[in-house]
Amino acid sequence: MNLIGRIEEQQILASRLASADPELIAVYGRRRVGKTYLIRTFCKDHIIFEFTGIHESGMKTQLENFSQALQQATKSAVALAIPGNWLQAFAMLDVYIGTLPANKPAVIFLDEFPWIDTHKSRFLQTFGHWWNTSATKKNHLKVIICGSAASWMIEKVIHNRGGLHNRVTQTIRLLPFTLGETQAYLNSRGVLLDHYNQLQLYMAMGGIPHYLRNINPGQSAAQAIDRLCFTKDGPLRYEFSNLYQSLFANSDNHERVIRALAAKQKGLTRNEIIDACGFTSGGTTTRILKELEESGFITPYIPFQKNANESIYKLSDEYSLFYLKFIEQAKDTGEGTWLRQYATAGYTAWSGLAFESVCQKHVTQIRRRLGIEGVLTQASAWRFAPGKAAQGAQIDLLLDRQDRCINICEMKFAGGEFIIDKKYAAELDNKLNVFRAATNTRKTLFATMITTYGTRRNEHFLGRIQAEVLMADLFT
Repeated sequence: MNLIGRIEEQQILASRLASADPELIAVYGRRRVGKTYLIRTFCKDHIIFEFTGIHESGMKTQLENFSQALQQATKSAVALAIPGNWLQAFAMLDVYIGTLPANKPAVIFLDEFPWIDTHKSRFLQTFGHWWNTSATKKNHLKVIICGSAASWMIEKVIHNRGGLHNRVTQTIRLLPFTLGETQAYLNSRGVLLDHYNQLQLYMAMGGIPHYLRNINPGQSAAQAIDRLCFTKDGPLRYEFSNLYQSLFANSDNHERVIRALAAKQKGLTRNEIIDACGFTSGGTTTRILKELEESGFITPYIPFQKNANESIYKLSDEYSLFYLKFIEQAKDTGEGTWLRQYATAGYTAWSGLAFESVCQKHVTQIRRRLGIEGVLTQASAWRFAPGKAAQGAQIDLLLDRQDRCINICEMKFAGGEFIIDKKYAAELDNKLNVFRAATNTRKTLFATMITTYGTRRNEHFLGRIQAEVLMADLFT
């Protein structure tokens, strides 16, 4: 098994495995993003014990599962005793560790860690006690705990105020693949598509390895989406409800936020989310937004010249947006459903918004293409709604640079060259004029086009557009 991408994460793991100290490594990220695969593949020669929590199971079942995992690790022909509590379980684990050589890294891998901490089990407290009193005495021991419930991992483990306070030696937040990593992954599986087809796949399901692994060689993006999302046994047809229910308690509230943001893909402020979902302004809303953010489903963007309290939240999970727009609303299902919708006005509108979301995730690649990697740059959004008498404007991506320049980015998805006509040119001029007047900025403004196949050089392009980024640049 080969790892695609994950270069930084592999470097971190290599460093921690080679260290002369005991390590407690917390890995988190949304469901299906490849956390387990990363750990199993990279650490395969060092894992001495692997134990995975069972979703919505009680302490007794978890302990039975632990006993079976330990039997497998020890290669015992006889079933091991089932511990009566977690203190006994970790005592059994210590006995096993003591039988192994201490001159090479030994990895304990506890997967779906939040699911193990069941009601009244005192698992987390016991784990903290075991780490402090036993594991830290073994310099060769590397304990990796992993969970999809990212907010739980952060609150209960990384920011723990009890026995695990400041005990985590390394955190890894695993993000979906970039476009470049997606291309490498698909190529490794014999799926050879051009950038346009890969971009269409990414806009529908994001860079989630588990989703991408279902794409068959020889199929176009449209064919793959049709099969995965609309046929009777398509693996992504019913993924949406499982996605949130498996991660969050009272997931209905989380889904309400996702649906509100899907309806307003340009983004909503915290107060607008409260109004749209009927929430109170208390801590519950803050917790829900934080949980969705840490799990990678939504992203807050700080508007230009504003602070974090005025953030605009956007739905950044491509699959959720695609599901709510097309799969859930499908009046017709079965083979060919997507192929019939593929050229509709609804698809055109969605693809424009989806492309904007993809661009916002690839600011690093955009900066690289613009030659400003070495310039301190703040990516943000901006909107201005003055009232009935004046004209407003919205900028979904601007790059505010330390060298006193700002790239005003226009993101346009098209099947060929994008053409700036007289009407759009006037809108673009107005946008820059309103932005300069409303913000009082003295920086140089660069109108920047980010498109699939470039922008035609006509009378409306020349003298107006200062920089360009193409779809191919997002794959670098």
